[in-house]
Amino acid sequence: MRLFDAAALDGALSYPSLIDILDDAFRSEVVAPKRGQYQIERPGEDPAVLLTMPAWTGPGAEKPYIGTKILSVFFGNGKRNLPGVLGAYLLMDGATGMPLAVMDGNRLTLWRTAAASALASRYLSNPQASHMLMVGSGALAPFIVKAHRAVRPLTDIAIWARRPEAAEAVVVELAKDGIAARATTDLEGEARTADIISCATNATAPLIHGHWLKRDAHLDLIGAFTMQMREADADALHRAHVVVDSAKAIEEGGDVAIAIAEGSYSADKVAGTLADLCHGRIGGHPEGGGITLFKSVGVALEDLAAAVAAWEHGTGG
Repeated sequence: MRLFDAAALDGALSYPSLIDILDDAFRSEVVAPKRGQYQIERPGEDPAVLLTMPAWTGPGAEKPYIGTKILSVFFGNGKRNLPGVLGAYLLMDGATGMPLAVMDGNRLTLWRTAAASALASRYLSNPQASHMLMVGSGALAPFIVKAHRAVRPLTDIAIWARRPEAAEAVVVELAKDGIAARATTDLEGEARTADIISCATNATAPLIHGHWLKRDAHLDLIGAFTMQMREADADALHRAHVVVDSAKAIEEGGDVAIAIAEGSYSADKVAGTLADLCHGRIGGHPEGGGITLFKSVGVALEDLAAAVAAWEHGTGG
């Protein structure tokens, strides 16, 4: 059994290759049971969540695989100078059940989350989009920018964070890969002019308001994955052609699910899922322009596809 740490995954995965792989995965036969989500109670401690995300290839797969990601989300880890999300991915042979590899779950999540975001953008955003606003400065931010650059001709990339120094740090990180970006403190001003707005934060109240969005904007909501988290208001949903990565985004994630629960939005207004986009069952970028919105909470088939890509690259398979 092989170990894929962060460096090994970085060496095995790339954009736009992984974006294309996810496109194929969403059109393939993959079984992905409902994500397990468990609250961990620790008296006197901040809340924590355990997530389990299994998936396996369907019976028609030439090379069958099984995979499971286990993640812990400890909201108080910042006080310990530790990441809030930690985990691992186990990849197994789908024909025998034999374990093949254990992979850094955090790094795999960064790669596949950004790839899914860019995949949705490839279908939904203006093909000529050049101005991107990245809202958030966590580990995911550079990956999101890199993935979106692989599908759109971005020439102006702005980074916003609650702490300006954190936004500057993302700018420095991107510069290491030859990507020019700039930090901004004007969230509303940038949001009003951006072609693509990606949000990956732990916000519990809307950061982006629908009336800020220009007519042809694409809003990409990634961070809010619980019913206590929210990055955009209901007005943004009402103004947009809304696509979700899966039904979970309607039932248990932030943003869309919260708006539905409070009665300010209706589930039947959601156009469909990312799989629907990839299959061509629903439309993408509106003809003649229009606001689009993608809400993701994470899909297990994305992890499986990324893990298989890393494994087959690493083994020459």
